Amino acid sequence: QVQLVESGGGLVQPGESLRLSCAASGYIWSRYGAGWYRQAPGKEREFVAGITSGGRPNYADSVKGRFTISRDNPRNTVDLQMNSLQPEDTAVYYCSVLLAGITYWGQGTQVTVSV
Repeated sequence: QVQLVESGGGLVQPGESLRLSCAASGYIWSRYGAGWYRQAPGKEREFVAGITSGGRPNYADSVKGRFTISRDNPRNTVDLQMNSLQPEDTAVYYCSVLLAGITYWGQGTQVTVSV
């Protein structure tokens, strides 16, 4: 059974940083890529960052230069380091993997950026 569990969300002020982590289980982690998505109130879920099984990252334009995605294969985790956070980054952040044509999601973690 595939499970994705996010952690690390919270309330921060503009310009501050947060680090999200996603712990995966139930499949061979190192063979697959993973990604982070987010959904703000009243908006559709959008891609934030992804990383291939080989560790190659890619980012949405809105977070390039501020966010860094990384993976730790021995620990079966994928992290998202978020720097210079802005109010528009406020959303629920979800970890996601695509396995055999099925997209799996974690339960999400809330990130709120506010003065």
